Amino acid sequence: MPATFPPLTNDLLLRAAAGHHTERAPVWVMRQAGRYLPEFRKVREDHEFFEVCRSPELATKITLQPIDRYAGLLDAAIIFSDILVVPQAMGMEVIMNPGPHFPDPLVTPADIAKLNSVVDVNKELGYVFDAITKTRTELNGRVPLIGFCGAPWTLFAYMVEGGGSKTFQKAKTWIFKYPQQSKDLLMRIADVCVDFLVGQVRAGAQLLQVFDSWAGELSPHDFETFSFPNLQHISANVRRRLEEEGLPATPMTLFAKGANQSLKLLATSAGYDVLGLDWCIEPAEARRIVGDEVALQGNMDPNLLYAGRDAIENAVKRMCSEFREKDGWIANLGHGITPGVDPEDLRWFFECIHKYSASSPTST
Repeated sequence: MPATFPPLTNDLLLRAAAGHHTERAPVWVMRQAGRYLPEFRKVREDHEFFEVCRSPELATKITLQPIDRYAGLLDAAIIFSDILVVPQAMGMEVIMNPGPHFPDPLVTPADIAKLNSVVDVNKELGYVFDAITKTRTELNGRVPLIGFCGAPWTLFAYMVEGGGSKTFQKAKTWIFKYPQQSKDLLMRIADVCVDFLVGQVRAGAQLLQVFDSWAGELSPHDFETFSFPNLQHISANVRRRLEEEGLPATPMTLFAKGANQSLKLLATSAGYDVLGLDWCIEPAEARRIVGDEVALQGNMDPNLLYAGRDAIENAVKRMCSEFREKDGWIANLGHGITPGVDPEDLRWFFECIHKYSASSPTST
């Protein structure tokens, strides 16, 4: 890591993640550097998806696109990458066309032998670290930079299913039929995630997010059995390693989409500073469940961005009134922004967040 980066001039995200009072809610959106932006599509005309990920110059350029377009409105950058770089580092081929496809998925536990027995993240994923360092420098302190990885269960599901799925029949067959082998593989993935996240902080990431996109596909019991232990393992070991290596104590966010039934468990025992919420829970209910244990992030339905400015404004106004009852809220969507959104409607979302979250919480 360089000795110094430019000083941070906007620390709203980091203060909110710590549960501190902020003059307004910090705001960013998942997939904010993505296909809804014409400047992103222009870069992709000449470059395959993972080619962009593997080029620190292109990844930096794309990460900065929304920061430049929405200057003064966005409070965080998130490095342009993909959760599936971890399975790639473990030895699997992934093709993005347009969604992810694994030509040679894991069919039975015998296939685990095809994975790399040792994963050197500096060798396999050094391009992500280089992109983070370059982006952090070029941000020039405008906003914090978020690093991320996928959660073990979500990565496991992709590796076994061979791509996305509606039923998760293959992944669930694994955990039910081969529970111990599944747990062993999940923990192997978790260890790679730990190394990857620590490397991102070393490179300059200022907040880390773990995406458990398929958490909601598991029953509460199965989530607690096959996902939660690995999420806990990641947070505990990342924090331990950061301290041991003299790296900055870095806030961590967990977005376990669809796992609202497990919010209390996650708030009290998972070891994260922030819990991301999807749109399927009311903010007041989420806060009631988690109390003051964690900060919260979310959670407007991304499809509201297609409904026109009045609908966006009304949804943001209601969301702000509920979340701002207490400190520790990062405004976001309940999942990633989708490709058909008009960039100017997203600008309106940001402007409404600034306007309606500016009042002081009633409880500090």
